[in-house]
Amino acid sequence: MSRNSRQFRNGPVTPVTALVANTLGEIFELDGFGAVGMAGIEMTLLQPGNTVSLPYGSELMYLPDRRPVLYNLATGKTEVVFEDPYDPGKPIFPVASFNSPGFVTSYVPAYAEDDGAGYLPLFSYAAVGWLDDGFRSAVFEVDREPRQDLRQMPLDKVSKGVVALQKRLPQNRLARHLEKCALTYGCPAAKNLFIGRYEAPLPTSPYCNARCLGCISKQPANGISHCQDRIGFMPSPEEIAEIALVHLGRVPKGVVSFGQGCEGDPLMAAEVILPAIHLIRARTDKGTINMNTNGSLPTVLETLFNAGLDSIRVSVNSFRESCYLKYFRPKGYGFSDVLKSIELGIRKRKHVAINYLNSPGFTDSPAEYAAIMDFLDKHPIHQIQWRNLNFDPLQYWHIMATGEGQEKPVGMRKLVNDIKTRFPRLRHGYFNPPIDRGQILS
Repeated sequence: MSRNSRQFRNGPVTPVTALVANTLGEIFELDGFGAVGMAGIEMTLLQPGNTVSLPYGSELMYLPDRRPVLYNLATGKTEVVFEDPYDPGKPIFPVASFNSPGFVTSYVPAYAEDDGAGYLPLFSYAAVGWLDDGFRSAVFEVDREPRQDLRQMPLDKVSKGVVALQKRLPQNRLARHLEKCALTYGCPAAKNLFIGRYEAPLPTSPYCNARCLGCISKQPANGISHCQDRIGFMPSPEEIAEIALVHLGRVPKGVVSFGQGCEGDPLMAAEVILPAIHLIRARTDKGTINMNTNGSLPTVLETLFNAGLDSIRVSVNSFRESCYLKYFRPKGYGFSDVLKSIELGIRKRKHVAINYLNSPGFTDSPAEYAAIMDFLDKHPIHQIQWRNLNFDPLQYWHIMATGEGQEKPVGMRKLVNDIKTRFPRLRHGYFNPPIDRGQILS
């Protein structure tokens, strides 16, 4: 064995070296310590077999008001490390990676909170370390499509697309809103609209009937900052249709989607979406009209299906009602309404996907494992889109605790693999797929 290897229960392994940050936010290796990931009550040493090279476009960040839990190679034990060994007396902080789309987090960085620590910002946090000459992240890939690969979205090309659409649709307020999304917030979906590829966003709703813990466009005064501004107006059907027709007219197998991070739930804007769908389909039968939604209003959703809505993606954090309610905190609807919307889409032979907001330690817990298997047995949906939950992991685990006692998770990789084995026709991914409108879905 090399000097960096240690004998563990499963045989010799090569630890991934721990990364920490100092008070200046500088990130560096901590020799003599292995990086540790955690998922609920489980902690594990990061190594080549449970990590991948940091995906392109991922970002590193440090976690304030927290101390890293690391594996001491000399003692063979995990410990909380408080001080910077290169600057004694100065604190150090855990480091995490916010990974590119298409990668599922299997472990978050192991850490302990300081007394009075506030909520972490609304990102997902994957365990990360250093091995040989590169960063390693505790994630695995579920979607290889380069739809949001930043290398394919050069700013000059996006800017040219913005100018072109300004000339084409000078009075369209929705186009102006999406310009801000693309150029100020760097939204990949908005960028794709302006460079004419894949899926274009159609935000419409300033309102929502849920109060999600991790809402990125609106937060109460609770110490959590939202990441971006929610759309402040409801565009007209004509403004919506103009954007959609531009995109579907130039993108083969293009997708346009209601329900974005910069809005509430699109079902709350059905008064403009319904006539917009009619306007779109009166002009073209090309492409896919999709809606990302909480699925709260099945009766409203049925009218949209009848008008020509092709597919839905329904957001769920849990298939246990109590845990769903704790995260979404719905106003005026229940979990049964969400299930009715899913069942409606299946019955109408529309494409139905689940936007599964996953968090290792909860999503792969034995109780949640059983719940999703039971759901899939009863609901033959077409796709699961695996989305890492953008929320403070320790706080989320605490909020989701249901009183039955914490159990060791089965593992995110095993969860996904077991679903693939049990439901071989079910697709797994990250993005909304184009739908063949002539195909009858079963």
